[in-house]
Amino acid sequence: MAPPGALRDLTLALGAAVAALGSLLFIAWKIYFRGTGTDWGGWWERELRELRDRAPAGDALDWRQVLVLGLDGAGKSSVLHYICSQTARERIAPTRGFNSAQLCIEGLEVDLLEVGGSQNLRAYWPHYLSQAHVLVFVVDSVDRSRLLTARQELHALLAAEPRLPLVVLANKQDKSNALSAAELREELALHTLSGQRELFLLPTSATWASLSTATSVLHVKSLLVTLLSQP
Repeated sequence: MAPPGALRDLTLALGAAVAALGSLLFIAWKIYFRGTGTDWGGWWERELRELRDRAPAGDALDWRQVLVLGLDGAGKSSVLHYICSQTARERIAPTRGFNSAQLCIEGLEVDLLEVGGSQNLRAYWPHYLSQAHVLVFVVDSVDRSRLLTARQELHALLAAEPRLPLVVLANKQDKSNALSAAELREELALHTLSGQRELFLLPTSATWASLSTATSVLHVKSLLVTLLSQP
């Protein structure tokens, strides 16, 4: 039987290898899709190129990353698509691994990274916190049966990064049986978080009907610009 110290070292080594492999796979994924496009038609790449072409020569864009997490089915991909294209889609396939979009906003190059929310992918979430400037956590306001799971996953992430700004989206507010943002604040125990963290809770709906309403995801985009522009 191996001594405890050897087992501990092996566990740490395996954890580091998993994190490194995940990062390498993500980089390879982005490189591949930069050349081939995705189901979303590469609209974020076109926008990035156009903005760079219009920028004065020599201007460098500050890089920022927004990490978008949440349980599977919460609407993360719809929110991401809505933010970047300002359009809604009737149906988006579940994320099996990663989605990535890039935008140039207010002199910033913003990388929006979504990691799938299925149970087997949640173990990888903490590996991406260290590079993030803002965490967006999307919650299905209708899925009452999994609110406890969402709360547990969210608080585990926040314990790992106690100062990372947090934007919680109470999504699917267009549904008649959706919990309100105030109700979700209690269900997710957001009132227990440290006052040292910047925390925002927004009701959202990534539908055509919500484009000009208080639940429009475009309000999220404006908030992200404000947070990412801070020194």
